[in-house]
Amino acid sequence: MNSSLQYLIREPKIKLDKNPLLLLLHGYGSNAEDLFSFANELPDEYYVVSAQAPYDLQYGSYAWYAINFDADQNKFSDNEQAKSSRELIAGFIDELLLKYPIDAKAVSLLGFSQGAILSYAIALSHPEKINKVIALSGYVNDEIFEENYRNNDLSKLKIFASHGVVDQVIPVTWARNTTPFLDALGIDSIYKEYPIGHGISPQIFTDFKNWL
Repeated sequence: MNSSLQYLIREPKIKLDKNPLLLLLHGYGSNAEDLFSFANELPDEYYVVSAQAPYDLQYGSYAWYAINFDADQNKFSDNEQAKSSRELIAGFIDELLLKYPIDAKAVSLLGFSQGAILSYAIALSHPEKINKVIALSGYVNDEIFEENYRNNDLSKLKIFASHGVVDQVIPVTWARNTTPFLDALGIDSIYKEYPIGHGISPQIFTDFKNWL
């Protein structure tokens, strides 16, 4: 069976009847190898799958959706591409459930930057598929959510968000809107800031592993 996305996989070191899944979604201009580099440090009972984004930017770089610059150097996201990637990943999760003995009630997303922005969109658009979200250096863009997402049952979602206070790519002020946004929807979330830029520090890694 061909899958809709290229991916790398680390099988669980502890096999259960059904194992939980941690799906890694990389940032803009990166690739599946990036987050997969710490797959072996992740909890032993998980299937760890690192998906590669569909838009090829050349030289081993990929994107989930285009980020365009206008003449004034304002960045804007291609929301239609983002929505299509949102649905692509939702379908990819179904493919993984058919292919591996994964516990459908224990599917978590770990996204960095663009992958984190998409993780929010997938989880709130398809909360029946997702259990937990780890959103690193991202922010909530509800323009790429499914239109009627507020009608979804969001009560089981759990979200861990982190951001660097000196992030030069995505301003920390954008990330600070996350908690009030999720609180208003009654979603159980934790938001933490770290004294770093746009990246993942050992402290963040330890914190989300403990949270997971």
